[in-house]
This record gives sequence, structure tokens and C-alpha cells, in this order.
Amino acid sequence: MRVLFVTNEFPPHIYGGAGVHVEYLSRELAKLTPIEVRSFHDQAYVEGQLTVRGTKMESSQFSGCPVPFVSPLRALATCLAFNGQGIDADVVHCHTWYAHFGGILAKLLYDLPLVVTVHSLEPLRPWKREQIGRGYELSSWVEKTTLEMADLVIAVSKSTADDVLRLFDVDPNRIQIIANGIDTEEYKAVDQPEVLDRFGIDRQLPYVLFVGRMTRQKGLLHLLQAVEHIDPKLQIVLCAGESDTPELQAELEGMVADLRGRRPGIVWIPEMVSRETTIALYSHAAVFCCPSVYEPFGIINLEAMACGTPVAGSAVGGIPEVVVDGETGILVDAKLSDQPPYDPSDPAGFAQGLAAAINRLGTDSELSRRMGEAGRKRVVDIYSWQSVAKQTLAAYEGLVARPDGMIARTVR
Repeated sequence: MRVLFVTNEFPPHIYGGAGVHVEYLSRELAKLTPIEVRSFHDQAYVEGQLTVRGTKMESSQFSGCPVPFVSPLRALATCLAFNGQGIDADVVHCHTWYAHFGGILAKLLYDLPLVVTVHSLEPLRPWKREQIGRGYELSSWVEKTTLEMADLVIAVSKSTADDVLRLFDVDPNRIQIIANGIDTEEYKAVDQPEVLDRFGIDRQLPYVLFVGRMTRQKGLLHLLQAVEHIDPKLQIVLCAGESDTPELQAELEGMVADLRGRRPGIVWIPEMVSRETTIALYSHAAVFCCPSVYEPFGIINLEAMACGTPVAGSAVGGIPEVVVDGETGILVDAKLSDQPPYDPSDPAGFAQGLAAAINRLGTDSELSRRMGEAGRKRVVDIYSWQSVAKQTLAAYEGLVARPDGMIARTVR
């Protein structure tokens, strides 16, 4: 079984959960079958049964193009190049809409079964218009076309599968749920207080941790609105990277600066730090906060739980399938609106709910410890990349074996 992964992100060029998924899944699948990864970056190497081949389109090739359109057009051009390089595979597997056009062409030109893993859905991310303008119409069209012609759609959660069925014309028999995974040997509690010293975090005081991009989706705005309700004995550590737009980044940084002028104990880390550093930050936190307003799965919650840290998060998307409310964390109903941009209908109430969950976990060390241990156990018992790889390979094999391209397992 020769598998071709088509992806935007691949190590060391990772900025989100989809990239983490591709990194670990490709590594585990390569232990079972040959995997070729084609990425959007300048990279090429072979490691055992894993072959990585990147193609980087420079922005200079789009001179004269309106800036918001460069990213979506570069994605299509890269996917065209992938197919122009020739493909020798039994199945093509796409990750995120950026890579979907490559899968469409591979299916049509090379007569390959097309598999798509849904990490997120464009209709549920309308704020992307702020980032790519009418390029959002293009990304939405590519996603819709791909999902509706795919031979197999892998959803990372039951919630995501439900969204696919609600938003697209996809046969339920072509959907399979395979959750994300976590490397529990890499993600585990460590004792590295010197990492706290590096960022000016007080070792003697508990802290709530946020790790994520400065996007509407990740809900940092709502956590910042919750700060005035968070117990002053708790430090607030914000590890925030890449923003959707300069305007949003300026808005969030302005809020942080204002809060830091009025409240001690706010630590601002405006970058995505190394994985080793993130693990140390998880390990020493009293509570991890995931205030997302859209989260198909929430792999970042697995990371925190694997490090023995309880989660205070929003009860949206796939998060309640990962975080057990009252057992491995505390979830807050975001009461999202049913119209774009799908923000909380009561943002003040949501912020207060987040603060209450953070305060309960952050000021009760015994509760934090107990839920943290339960979270670690849940992750070890259920979410391993080895299991994800075996399920994925079995899905490929079932797909290739059936002449009609249908799989037997349906969404329930």
C-alpha cells in the first residue's frame, strides 16, 4: 500500500493542529507501509519508508496579485506542481483545504482513491474573510468540491462528522471517525522550573496557561475578557503565536498591554515556542485554558492532559469528546450564535464562566492534581498514534479493496 500525503504543513514548518497530526500520523504509518509526503516547503529527505518532498512557491511569482489572494492561489499552484511531478501511489490523502486541489487532480488524472481528513471546515470559519478576502470564496469552493467527490472522509470527531453531513452533500457511508492522537512518551510531565524563570513566571504562584494562535477561532479575546474575574493569586501565562491579521494582532496586544498595566502576574509570550518548552509550561501549569469558539477536535487539550494538567475550556465542537467535564477538566457552555461569525451570544457570560472554571481549578491544588491524573490516564488509554495509524491503514485497505469505493463503516 503506497500512500501519498498532500499537506501544507510538515516539520519543521508547523503552525497548527493539522500539522501536528500529519507529522505524527505519517511517522507511525511509515512503520507499516511506504508513505510519501508532499508539502508546501523547501524540504526533501528519505527516512526508512517515509519520503518527504516539498515544493515551495515564492511570493514573487505572484507579483501584481492582490495580497489577500496570494495564499489561496499559491496553494492551488503548489497542488498543480505536485501532480506535474508525477504520482506513484495507491491512495492520495489530503490534509486541510490548502492541499485539497492536489487530491482532486490526483483522483481525476491518476485515477486514485481520494481520502480527506477534516481538521476544520471553511463554513464554520467565516472570520477568514478578514485574512484572505474573497480568497475565502475560493477556499470554500475547493473544500466543498473535494469533500463531495472524496471516496473517504475522515472526521477527527463525532461533532466534525455531524458538521460534514449538515453542511455538505456527502454520503454517510463515506465518512469514518478517527480521532487525533498523542505521543504520550514525548508529552508527559517534566520538572523544569528553569523554563519558568526564563519567561519571568513566579515559581511560587500557580498559573493558568494559554497556548495558541492569535485568531478569532482560538478565543484568546474571550480569555482576555475573563482576566478581570480571575483570582489575583493566579498568574496568567499567554503563549500566543501567529495572528490572522495585523489588525487582530494589534487589538489583542493592546488588550494585553492594558491588562498588564492594571494587574500583576500576566506573562506575555508573543511567539510559538519549541515543543520542549511548551511541554514544560504545560507541566508546571495549574490549569490549561482552551477558550476556542471553533475546535473540531482540540489536539492541544490532549497535549495538556498528557502532561497531567486539567483543562478549563469551552464546550464546543470536539472538545467535550476529549475533555470529560468534571473528571479531566471543567467545560463552559459558550452559547454560540447560529449565524456567522458564530461568536458567543453572551460574551460577558462566557468570559465569567471561563474565569469561574479557571479559579476553581487554579486555586484548589488537590482538585487540579486529581483531574490532571485522570486526564493523563484517559489520554494513555484512548489516544495513541499507533492506534490512529492502524485505523487509517485499515481504512485505506478497505477503500482500495472495494470496486465501488464505498467503505462499510458508517457514522452513527
